[in-house]
Amino acid sequence: MQVRYASQLPFVLKGLMCTFPGGKKTGIVGRTGGGKSTLIQALFRIVDPCIGQVLIDDIDICTIGLHDLRTKLSIIPQDPVMFEGTLRSNIDPVGEYSDEQIWEALDACHLEDEVRKNEHKLDSKVTESGKNWSAGQRQLVCLGRVILKRRKILVLDEATSYVDPITDNLIQKTLKHQFAECTMITIAHRITSVLDSDRVLLLDKGEIAEHDTPAKLLEDSSSLFSKLVSEYTMGSDYK
Repeated sequence: MQVRYASQLPFVLKGLMCTFPGGKKTGIVGRTGGGKSTLIQALFRIVDPCIGQVLIDDIDICTIGLHDLRTKLSIIPQDPVMFEGTLRSNIDPVGEYSDEQIWEALDACHLEDEVRKNEHKLDSKVTESGKNWSAGQRQLVCLGRVILKRRKILVLDEATSYVDPITDNLIQKTLKHQFAECTMITIAHRITSVLDSDRVLLLDKGEIAEHDTPAKLLEDSSSLFSKLVSEYTMGSDYK
């Protein structure tokens, strides 16, 4: 697959060919500009490939409608999104689910106790951009949203980069429990967050540089993945 943002611009993804196994966890790593975000944009059809195709269950995603495609996918974005309104309208925007289901999702994402303390509960106020909720709480609301939808493919776009260690730990435990049988794709903000992945895909300048299990890549001290892990654990910036 090859992707670029305009016909006069160079390719951002160059000849990618890979498979994300169903029900497994794949971590996508690489320095800034490697193509990680573009790959996810291609999955959601924010940008379409110029050459090649993206297949989900052997179906070319360009042959199905955007709405149908995106109802099969969930994402926890790097910058958690909340809209002005209520907690209910944020976690269930189109009113698909019962109060009981929403409370179950809030319990699963460790927000139930906090919400019950508020006199308005599910109708608790959310100001513009969710500014009256902490970054960690906004992340947990996004987590509750994807738990409620129960889709089979979950993308985490550097999902732990804005939260404190305690919230991060809650998120990681919840993901392992709630999405154990889902296909998970994680764009790593912290390189160590993909060490428990089934596979690691390392992108470099729009190409696949390495693709294997974390253990196999770490066996080779000269691998790019090993070097990124070493840089991170020694305190160097992973960018």
